[in-house]
Amino acid sequence: MEYYLVKWKGWPDSTNTWEPLQNLKCPLLLQQFSKDKHNYLSQVRKGKAITPKNNNKTLKPAIAQYIVKKAKQRIALQRWQDELNRRKNHKGMIFVENTVDLEGPPSNFYYINEYKPASGISLVNEASFGCSCTDCFFEKCCPAEAGVLLAYNKSQQIKIPPGTPIYECNSRCQCGPDCPNRIVQKGTQYSLCIFRTSNGRGWGVKTLVKIKRMSFVMEYVGEVITSEEAERRGQLYDNKGITYLFDLDYESDEFTVDATRYGNVSHFVNHSCDPNLQVFNVFIDNLDTRLPRIALFSTRTIHAGEELTFDYQMKGSGDISSDSVDHSPARKRVRTVCKCGAVTCRGYLN
Repeated sequence: MEYYLVKWKGWPDSTNTWEPLQNLKCPLLLQQFSKDKHNYLSQVRKGKAITPKNNNKTLKPAIAQYIVKKAKQRIALQRWQDELNRRKNHKGMIFVENTVDLEGPPSNFYYINEYKPASGISLVNEASFGCSCTDCFFEKCCPAEAGVLLAYNKSQQIKIPPGTPIYECNSRCQCGPDCPNRIVQKGTQYSLCIFRTSNGRGWGVKTLVKIKRMSFVMEYVGEVITSEEAERRGQLYDNKGITYLFDLDYESDEFTVDATRYGNVSHFVNHSCDPNLQVFNVFIDNLDTRLPRIALFSTRTIHAGEELTFDYQMKGSGDISSDSVDHSPARKRVRTVCKCGAVTCRGYLN
């Protein structure tokens, strides 16, 4: 008769018991147990030409340890997923998936929905004026006041070229929440999945639904710091091989967004030299041109299950330069190898 060692929910390991299969009324857990066992044995076979059969009546310690670690990881990732969905303020759901290794949730990452100013930096989040339109498509709305075109068509797709700023209606505007010029401020509308990549690129993000071309997908948020502080942090990040600094260089180069510790789903979006997301500068309630919001729009139709990527060297102006993520000389000394796999791959992230 087969017996299973059971960890009882809410009880310490000292109360674990061995139970026969007939006592277990948890078919999903048993399915997961078998799946984890199969996955582990598959990994072992990949590393060895021949794997001897286990004729013992007990699981090998290595298999048992893997199953326990996988179960604990699954619980930790579920708790993290629940936390992310409690903290988010947008419609789209966030899912977490790791079928690759035993990596759990990041230990030093805090989910935020908007810019977090560092000490000494003030973000004015109230516009000084707003429109009085009854139909923002046909009247002189906020974009016209700023000297630019309305960014969206009636299908909520962006119609302006990269490098052109987006001016959305703000809290002082008399138009309602259904105004066609309120897109980025409504947040991510798509359900996305943070998943573990299988080719050594760490975590990535994929969409669980189809995204139409030229559609708003997400904002890039993080801690707003000065360029001087970004240069200091850049030296530390280079040594760790991480790249989360994004210069706010629409008009000047005074501030940088650092999404290393504070960020949203965009923190986990990987780089590609042939990306499916494009960067745009956005102004809503804060009209300070030194502090644009960074929005990511789809460049083409993105199908369900496809990974989302953007070019880390891409500026909000639409240009690409070798040091656009961080202008500091320190970042140029250590180069991070690119693993995007695109035909047009440049070889490095920075």
